[in-house]
Amino acid sequence: MTSQHLFQQPLIPPCGKGLGGFADGATLGEVPALGWRVLDEDLSLPVAVLDAARIAHNLRWMQDFIDRYGVKLAPHGKTTMSPALFQRQLDAGAWGITLATAPQVQAAYRHGVRRILMANQLVGRGNMAIVSRLLRDADFTFYCVVDSAANVEQLGAFFAAQGQRLNVLIELGVTGGRTGVRDLPQEEAVLQALHRWPQSLALCGIEVYEGVLKEADAIRAFLRRAVERLKALARGDAFAPGPLLLSGAGSAWFDVVAEEFSGIDLGRPLEVVLRPGCYLSHDVGIYRAAETRIHAGNPVARAMQTSLLPALQVWAYVQSLPEPGLAIVGLGKRDAAFDAGLPMPALHYRPGRDTAPRAVVDWALSAMMDQHAFMRIDPADDVAVGDMIAFDISHPCLTFDKWRQLAVIDADYRVVELVETFF
Repeated sequence: MTSQHLFQQPLIPPCGKGLGGFADGATLGEVPALGWRVLDEDLSLPVAVLDAARIAHNLRWMQDFIDRYGVKLAPHGKTTMSPALFQRQLDAGAWGITLATAPQVQAAYRHGVRRILMANQLVGRGNMAIVSRLLRDADFTFYCVVDSAANVEQLGAFFAAQGQRLNVLIELGVTGGRTGVRDLPQEEAVLQALHRWPQSLALCGIEVYEGVLKEADAIRAFLRRAVERLKALARGDAFAPGPLLLSGAGSAWFDVVAEEFSGIDLGRPLEVVLRPGCYLSHDVGIYRAAETRIHAGNPVARAMQTSLLPALQVWAYVQSLPEPGLAIVGLGKRDAAFDAGLPMPALHYRPGRDTAPRAVVDWALSAMMDQHAFMRIDPADDVAVGDMIAFDISHPCLTFDKWRQLAVIDADYRVVELVETFF
């Protein structure tokens, strides 16, 4: 199934956290003609929405930033797991898509993505078999990471039996962090294992994830270690022929990675690949805080004069007003992220009365349950059952994964597209 075929699938009924119900049998490609509008209550709430103009702005902003450093962008697809959004990123200039698991890789491939970096270890026969099937396509390019001799031996034996050669990157890590080689003896063990499988494994570069560290100085030291090891291994002829890859950068420190990884001269082709994913929707929480730091310290970001914009909201109804100062909203942990701060009330709209949503200043959620949120208000505030509240969120990854479809809306809150997710 290609990305073009995505838009011919029938709409998922509302009970499946889709957005239909008013046009049974309609396809995603027919949605713009239906004229659905969030403020006219044409959609079942709660509903997750993406601002079309802000998504377009964020696509341009990140690609511009990447281009100014002369590096490549492979946005982490686990954020959205939406092939329609992957295609937007590729059309805007992305080198490829990053993913975390073999099933995610398979989903992206089935929707037309042909260059994938799996920033994770490929472990287990079932997962290896998925990648092996995809590698039968000569147009498919795939990389994964290794950090142990044991994994190298497993991969080498499996892909040798298939008569295939797998591209791998050595992942470097830090003490107390996540995965990744911690020291030179571990790295040497991985290299020795790779030497035993020259026909089935091709060492193509180095990968890191700096987000396990929290301080800029520690991150820069880690990134410089990666550059030093890349140069040392290149001098030692440890890599397979062809362009090398050096990859890092989550969504919070991509500026520092761009600074440390750009301008490297190895005397052979090198592709520096950055992997931020949350920039597409951005947020008003942890990634807005990161953006503030980036604009304060990065000269390229300052020169661009614009910023990433939060583009994801979840709309829900006021469901009950059981006591003064408390509104119960039909929004819960099944609908929006809560791991990096509770959703924040942003807009208030009363159907049949208001002509446009009004900004919310001092309302706040105090707790969330599976399907309900406790919103603290002033007892004198004008709030009624059936009012619509738009919530900003922090950490978009854990909001996208709760929705099978998200509505893309224009400035008039009209639905111009639905995008599907494949978590």
